[in-house]
Amino acid sequence: MRYSIPDAAEIQPSGEVRIPARAVLLEGALQFPPEAQGIVVFAHGSGSSRFSPRNQSVARSLRSRGFGTLLFDLLTRQEEALDQRTAHLRFDIGLLAERLMDATRWLLDTTDLGGPAIGYFGASTGAGAALMAAAELGESIGAVVSRGGRPDLAATALPRVKSPTLLIVGALDEAVIRLNEQALALLSTEKRLEIVPGASHLFEEPGTLTEVARLAGAWFERYLSISSAHSRPAPPTP
Repeated sequence: MRYSIPDAAEIQPSGEVRIPARAVLLEGALQFPPEAQGIVVFAHGSGSSRFSPRNQSVARSLRSRGFGTLLFDLLTRQEEALDQRTAHLRFDIGLLAERLMDATRWLLDTTDLGGPAIGYFGASTGAGAALMAAAELGESIGAVVSRGGRPDLAATALPRVKSPTLLIVGALDEAVIRLNEQALALLSTEKRLEIVPGASHLFEEPGTLTEVARLAGAWFERYLSISSAHSRPAPPTP
């Protein structure tokens, strides 16, 4: 099933949006290709923003495959300035997950999305926030992809995640591989761990980010258009 987005006052022609999240407004960019089959919400890592070049690259790839994308700042400018000095907010996974859930509810109110048509793509600490939010929102989230993620930051929430979850880690990122292997054991939903050969934590090596985008696109194509969690197919074989 494909979805469209109506004209809305919150969405500017440039795609820029301001998302209400409790007492603050979060800045973002929402881009919807014609007849999108779903939308992927990005959760950036610590010290990053909606302008993350790696997330922007993956988002372009997903849009070319027919997905809408929402990239937004998990912190306000004032909070980001505070975090630059203290480094406290970037690891407040509860706060970041709340922001992600607020953005998801805003999307559902703003668009005609229904069922599990929303997916999460989380990087580094943002992956922890994405998994915690997915655990809270249940089957409203069709799929989760983690890139070089810290799922251990949401360890207590992992057994409650119902969304099919793909964990992508670089082969050279040994410490994070161990964390993701431990997280995989805690997940009780459809799940997979993909190790990208020759890739470090930031996937800066030639071709490695392209492989991340390919894996993520295939995962979202498989799960975001499924109308019911009960009819989801088994994960594809490697």
